[in-house]
Amino acid sequence: MIDLHCHIIPGVDDGAQTEADSLAMARAAIANGIHTVIATPHHKNGAFENNREKIVASTTYLKSILEAEDIPLQLLAGQETRIHMNMIEDIKNGELLPLNNSRYLFVELPFSTIPLYTEQLLFDIQLEGLIPIIVHPERNELLMKNPARLYDFVQKGALTQITSGSLLGEFGKTIQTFTRQIIAANLTHFIAGDAHNTTTRKFTLREAYEETRQIYGQEIVFLFRENCQLLIDGHSVSRMEPSMIKKRKIFGLF
Repeated sequence: MIDLHCHIIPGVDDGAQTEADSLAMARAAIANGIHTVIATPHHKNGAFENNREKIVASTTYLKSILEAEDIPLQLLAGQETRIHMNMIEDIKNGELLPLNNSRYLFVELPFSTIPLYTEQLLFDIQLEGLIPIIVHPERNELLMKNPARLYDFVQKGALTQITSGSLLGEFGKTIQTFTRQIIAANLTHFIAGDAHNTTTRKFTLREAYEETRQIYGQEIVFLFRENCQLLIDGHSVSRMEPSMIKKRKIFGLF
């Protein structure tokens, strides 16, 4: 399996703090059936600054440690950037790092708000030739209250990535229910772990795919897993067209 989102680089954010932590996370990923991860340190979220150059250097260093320890985990470079008004400028000056140097760029919304400029910025990112992926939309309070906003973002070209722990109920029943509604409404394209450690925020991708299989069927699991491979290869991912009527019925908007 491929996990597009994790915080395995030591000492750069609220994920792994030491090299020992990173090695433990790498072994846990392998045990969970994951063979490839994209390291996605937080950037410009008010607490951490990790630009492209720093992430690439840190990822290269950790890869050398994994090789020395004979841990067969492929490590790729990415970034989880909190949405901000200067993102287009940062794209142009090379500060932002798409996932595995592909066309796909993680965009993190605040957990309690949606900035007024979000829709325009998601459009402008696409004008720069990149495809924005909204990470863990299921944990945004305003999207939970008004899922039509998420529908509009997806209809206008954004992709989304839900978190395995959200689907499994690790963030509470409300978020779990919303996550399942997002999948049912065809409003997400990837499941990823967003692992930070081996205890409270560990790798649970295998369990999330099994939950998806039981609820939605093997076809949806195949779609999500194939999209991860398409992304790291730099190809266009598969989309299932969200239906406004279906969406309204699922979210109880009638």
